Amino acid sequence: MSEVTVLDVEARERSGKGAARDTRRKGLVPGVIYGNKQSPLSIALEPRRLLAEMNKPGFFSRLFKVQAGGKAELCLVRDVQRHPVSDQPLHVDFLRVSVDSKVHVKVAVHFINQESAPGLKQGGVLNVVEHELELIAPAGNIPAALVVDLAGLEIGASIHAGILALPEGVSLVSHDPEMTIAAILAPTVGGAEEAEAAAPSDEAAAAPATDA
Repeated sequence: MSEVTVLDVEARERSGKGAARDTRRKGLVPGVIYGNKQSPLSIALEPRRLLAEMNKPGFFSRLFKVQAGGKAELCLVRDVQRHPVSDQPLHVDFLRVSVDSKVHVKVAVHFINQESAPGLKQGGVLNVVEHELELIAPAGNIPAALVVDLAGLEIGASIHAGILALPEGVSLVSHDPEMTIAAILAPTVGGAEEAEAAAPSDEAAAAPATDA
């Protein structure tokens, strides 16, 4: 089963914009738990605790055990509204799930063994096309990341979705195995050539300045 993070919150008796504003005035972040054919539950979260989780990898693909009013709900974060200037969280939406619920989630792609890729050692550049991919997965079996091993790859190599090892019951929303995730491109020399052309020659650099 995927790792579950416990999150203690307060249950709110009131909902709506006015209640949300009151919650923010108290220094808390309003939120709601919905879904799974149950009534929505209004909650309030401590902002530092919420920000700590938001700053960890996979915030939208990790399972949370949200504990409110003596009741625990297994949830995924579905949306965070942020302040347009400060970027602080203003509201959080949690979706109730069960371990076997099939959910759509975006999971980050991680690239390992870059130091063992001959193409990168030769000055090639890893061009990442897809930094994350959308999956359909049981809520209890969401991978923390999709791992691509670059060991042995030469310049010109392309990494396609079909090479990914997915956990049991997990599939890509895009069923195209030829979808390009990344490629190792040849190093560009244009920038170096332009810099060399723009640099003064040794003779020019050594020539004395003359008065106009």
